[in-house]
Amino acid sequence: MSKGNTTENDLLQTLFNNVALPSYGSIYYIAFHTADPGEAGDQTTSEATYPDYARVAVARTAGGWSVVGNAASNVAEITFPECNASFGASTQTMTHVSIGVAASGASQILYSGALTAPGIIVTALDTPRFPAAALVIEED
Repeated sequence: MSKGNTTENDLLQTLFNNVALPSYGSIYYIAFHTADPGEAGDQTTSEATYPDYARVAVARTAGGWSVVGNAASNVAEITFPECNASFGASTQTMTHVSIGVAASGASQILYSGALTAPGIIVTALDTPRFPAAALVIEED
């Protein structure tokens, strides 16, 4: 996963200009995207739109994330809302995921990355999810 440009700038200012990091709050929000939001994008860039879709909150605690070495991963399953039956035979393919700081709107992307091909294909009554430890963020 890569950091969003705003997050990269926040970290560089902290490391080299002694500027305090902005408060990212106590919860991160996981979003699906139908294309790469890019480092310059925000969480609305190519965000999923299937019926009843919403970002999912994960607490910034040891109960939300496990950090070992240079990697963080979700402790519990992250479950997105079920795709409403009104979607019928339509499908939407999620190819990317992001971690941001707001439940909705043009939220700053902290990290984003591609899902394993072919992505997650959602049709009516599907419930997309990340099993525990499946969403991994690595620093190198």
